[in-house]
Amino acid sequence: MPPQSTANAALSVVVETRRRLTPDIVELVLTPPGGSALPTWAPGAHIDVDVPGIGPRQYSLCSSPADNDRYRIAVLREIDGRGGSITLHESVVVGDELRISMPRNNFALADADRHVFVAGGIGITPLLPMIADLASRDSEWELHYGGRSEESMAYLDELRDHGARVHVRPQDRLGPLPVADILADAGPGTRVYCCGPAGLIAAVEDLAGPDVAVHTERFTPKQIVEDDGARAFTVCLASSGLTVDVGADQSILDALEAVGVSPVTSCREGTCASCETGVLEGEIVHRDSVLTAAERQAGRSMMVCVSRAASDRLVLDL
Repeated sequence: MPPQSTANAALSVVVETRRRLTPDIVELVLTPPGGSALPTWAPGAHIDVDVPGIGPRQYSLCSSPADNDRYRIAVLREIDGRGGSITLHESVVVGDELRISMPRNNFALADADRHVFVAGGIGITPLLPMIADLASRDSEWELHYGGRSEESMAYLDELRDHGARVHVRPQDRLGPLPVADILADAGPGTRVYCCGPAGLIAAVEDLAGPDVAVHTERFTPKQIVEDDGARAFTVCLASSGLTVDVGADQSILDALEAVGVSPVTSCREGTCASCETGVLEGEIVHRDSVLTAAERQAGRSMMVCVSRAASDRLVLDL
């Protein structure tokens, strides 16, 4: 049975145009019916698209935040995925109506003396509005963009307008991105933004110096390492006092839904942050791919779709 539409799929849009960017990437431009304005957003934001018959899938907004008349997304066809991208490639056409969420941003652009962008494949999409924003302010930035081949890399013509700040590296001709060299002169005033395959993100995180702020956006969750979360525990909902048992092989989200409590959720794999929930008491085993190390250390919130308890009891701000 297909997943149900989520509570945060709140907006109706129409597919205004679709354009094939590469053999495996299609661009969709979404506009509101009736000509109303879409909600504002900032570079780094993404939306959930409620894919017909499949359920919600997350896509980065890669249009201009100044344009409230339309949203632009680019969809990579994933043969081994969960079906959402194939449906958008093969079944959704111009004129179709879709439901989407309000924009959310877990990858916001912050001020810095210098920005270094590292993109792999479809990971270029959230970086495009960031680059346009910095370019409009004449800020210091550079982009390193890798892909299997130039044929597979979207938006090259758009990016080449920025000249020498953009470094394009097709792997079939030049090899993988030289992450160590890219980060060699990154210092305390540098912010690094990386989006792409898990291996590229891991390399950037490993090779960036301790004084360099690294921001990442993941399309797939981090691999879970051994932790102490494979145990039963209880959660208490602060607003009602309801106590819910969570089994060792059950997520908090599943346990809550089983008793009729339905937090907003989308990805169910710890990457979108839609189910982030405040924690008032207890110790957390974080398994998400969103929170920073400082946020995990603070222990004030968790993603109830994947994260668990290290203590026997958690009190949630629900």
